[in-house]
Amino acid sequence: MRFRLAAAATVTVMVGALVTGCSGSGGGDDKTFQFWSFTGINQKADVEKYKEAHPDITVKLTEVGSTQETAQALTAALAGGKVPDLVLIQGDDMPNFVANPDNFVDLSTMGADDISGDYLPWVWDQAVAQNDAVIGVPTDVGGMSMAYRADLFEAAGLPSEPDAVAALWPTWDDFISVGQQYVAATGKPFLDNAGTSVFFQTVNQVDEKYYTPEGELVYDTNPQVKEAFDISIKAIEAGITANVPAFSTGWSTGKTNGAFAAMAAPSWMLKSIKTDAPDTSGQWRVTTVPKVAGNWGGSYLAIPKRAANPEAAWAYIKEMQSPASQLKNFTDTGALPSTVSAYESTAIADYTDPFFGDSKIGAVLGKSLQEFKPFFNGPETATIGSAMINTVTDVEAGNTPPDKAWDVAMKAVKDALGG
Repeated sequence: MRFRLAAAATVTVMVGALVTGCSGSGGGDDKTFQFWSFTGINQKADVEKYKEAHPDITVKLTEVGSTQETAQALTAALAGGKVPDLVLIQGDDMPNFVANPDNFVDLSTMGADDISGDYLPWVWDQAVAQNDAVIGVPTDVGGMSMAYRADLFEAAGLPSEPDAVAALWPTWDDFISVGQQYVAATGKPFLDNAGTSVFFQTVNQVDEKYYTPEGELVYDTNPQVKEAFDISIKAIEAGITANVPAFSTGWSTGKTNGAFAAMAAPSWMLKSIKTDAPDTSGQWRVTTVPKVAGNWGGSYLAIPKRAANPEAAWAYIKEMQSPASQLKNFTDTGALPSTVSAYESTAIADYTDPFFGDSKIGAVLGKSLQEFKPFFNGPETATIGSAMINTVTDVEAGNTPPDKAWDVAMKAVKDALGG
């Protein structure tokens, strides 16, 4: 997931190449299909598993780019280009596509109603259009946790075991205070950045976000959004952040070299720590975020209406997103299941990982979801979130004064929404 808008020329070239160059047709049979995914989550591994189980099936996987670039490419293809048979859509982008259900196969016509009960209701419902068409099947959720370097906490004179650390920060104000203690003791930044590790956590802990349940835009008047934004600015002003944007090169190396001691870690983020910092195995721990509840992340698999091979795509969805497959995927990759049965068993609650000092990862993530109060995401959720988080990043970089940040963010959102 990347939040900065890509250069317009780059996006145009990429989208144009996909729309004109990809066949959008898997070959006209039920043994071949074309699959568009975004980068950074290794869909290739899932595809390889499927091909091993079905050697007669050909899957043409294209990793389009970031989540935003993938959504842009899909939008262009739906407008008249050649579409894939299957596409992965990031959760915040899904409402924009759900608003136009005629662009997609209604999966209830393929048997989705028979499996709907397998999934967490609030996750499933986000891919159901007003006309009751099922646009996508959820692949995962994110939950929330905080990952931190136990060795660096110890060096700063702070507790290092997960339960003791969680007790330090029941609120975000407490969290910022802990960060200040760390900085005072070490002279080094505490947190990677305020955008993803504060704002995107706090704004996804609300019970009403950028829209009312009826679909009315309230991003500029909702006090919960303003409070989340203000907390992120407070973290910057407290001097606890490293100003290392998520997904940047410095962010990847910072996990290894101690450029920061803590970072937000929804389930899918934990794998990036293991990938980027393999030599730090055993030094990291995982605990709850302040206020505990929340969710960040999740995606859906959808089939465009003009797909040449929808049956082949649907067979892939049914098999690879079944409760059993999602649970295995969690233990293999850390992708937190969107299925009900996963949370009724002990498989998630008991899950630990030696890389993270055998922290109770599954219990932490599960608790965040159990206490989460779902909110309505509208068509412009991703656009609004990007504009706001970009403003937080600009404040952190010293380009926007903290006392002007909210007004700048509101203007950025309005400009992004077309005035």
